[in-house]
Amino acid sequence: MRYIRYAFLAVLAIALVSVALANREMVMLQLLPSGLSDMVGMNRSIELPLFIVIFGGIVAGLLIGFVWEWLREHKHRAEAAQKRAEVKKLERELRRTKAERDKDKDEVLALLDEAS
Repeated sequence: MRYIRYAFLAVLAIALVSVALANREMVMLQLLPSGLSDMVGMNRSIELPLFIVIFGGIVAGLLIGFVWEWLREHKHRAEAAQKRAEVKKLERELRRTKAERDKDKDEVLALLDEAS
């Protein structure tokens, strides 16, 4: 399985390098469309190689997706934390009840009762 993973990563790396080499031309990215930037009076632009724009879009999409999913699953994580706290509380209560039940018994008999 490890070799399959390495082979997949090698093929992915070769594909990414070939995309980067094929898209080295400089492109201009503008913050706003030209008509809107003239109206607002703000014309921010930057020139980058096209492969950086492509890879940046992929990374930005992945990050947005991860954050979106993390926010969406918040209620499930909160519920799981609440259940873990309840289980710990019940385990403490069970140990305290067993200790009260077995306080007058011999230690060996208490251990045998607990095992069964």
